[in-house]
Amino acid sequence: MVQASVKVLAAALLLAAKCAASPAPAPKPTPAPAPLEVEQAFQERDIEKRAATCTFSGSLGYSSASKSKASCSTIILSALTVPAGKTLDMTGLPDNTVVIFKGETSFAYSAWEGPLFAVSGTGITVSGGGSAILNGNGASYWDGGGGSSGVTKPKFFQAHDLTNSLIEQLTILNPPVQVFSINGASNLELAYITIDGSAGDSLGKNTDGFDIGSSDGVTIEYATVYNQDDCVAINSGTNIIFKNGYCSGGHGLSIGSVGGRSDNTVDGVQFLTSTVTKSVNGIRVKAIEGDTGKINNVEYDDITLSSISKYGILIEQNYDGGDLDGGTASSGVPITDLTIKNISGTGAVASSGYDVVITCGSGACTGWTWSSVAVTGGKKYGSCTNVPSVAACS
Repeated sequence: MVQASVKVLAAALLLAAKCAASPAPAPKPTPAPAPLEVEQAFQERDIEKRAATCTFSGSLGYSSASKSKASCSTIILSALTVPAGKTLDMTGLPDNTVVIFKGETSFAYSAWEGPLFAVSGTGITVSGGGSAILNGNGASYWDGGGGSSGVTKPKFFQAHDLTNSLIEQLTILNPPVQVFSINGASNLELAYITIDGSAGDSLGKNTDGFDIGSSDGVTIEYATVYNQDDCVAINSGTNIIFKNGYCSGGHGLSIGSVGGRSDNTVDGVQFLTSTVTKSVNGIRVKAIEGDTGKINNVEYDDITLSSISKYGILIEQNYDGGDLDGGTASSGVPITDLTIKNISGTGAVASSGYDVVITCGSGACTGWTWSSVAVTGGKKYGSCTNVPSVAACS
């Protein structure tokens, strides 16, 4: 009996030793979240920290809006009055902020350079809901001097360093000088924008609608512009589209002037299905004489011209502060792969104006496509130079 007990005890000790030598397997580690999941979690946490909606209005709302912008995921600017010499500052907004204008935002008079409004950030939406008005009080500034003389005038809407963003359904009324300054933008869309500077037709000057520089992937569609300078001026940038636009009273659809800046490349631009009327120029591509740069892959397609006072189509490589002012066209800013097609402008140019003017430097205008261009009513320009064989300088 004792022997049996000893055997049982020995077996028990042997089993315990085996269990100690073979511990239970450790649980599998939980995988670390992917970087995108971490980023999304931080964004959600930050949005939760911000108030859902902040509303600022009247004369007191201006300072509160600028101070509190980082604390709100949706900012409503309702009938704000911005004091003289101040910028309504929406720069550096947190990602995915929505800015909504309501009613009429007014800007008090001051002789200064501006801007009146500025915005920057990633995933930003600025909307006027189709009825909001930003009134620049232009009549207090217009003196015929524009940005170069007379009283100092503020630029209006600074849209710099916007990424994956949208500006929509706004009316800009009575701009003192230039309206939209778009610079350093990437994947920016502007839709259903109305710029109404028609009250400045007698004294307004340099009231460019959209000035674009050093940007990639900008689309402007369904814009209506009444002004006294370029409807659109693309000074540098890539992959830019202007379509379904209406331009009246200004200087038309322009590339340039290109040259004399830190960025002098325009590549991949389309002007599509738009109207230019009651303007000095219809289509204009201008390179500064003696400077260097590149204008490549620009297309004008389905453009309707009417009531053009000076140039139906003007393509020049001798721009020098004014059209055709630079003497002999130079070759430092070649204009390559330019497409001009489906241009409707029969009888569009005044009898004192010119239908088509082309002044190219030697070997500097190549790879052009020119078809279905009907621009008439004006005179033949007698000093065209180095015109590509496919084009016609009439």
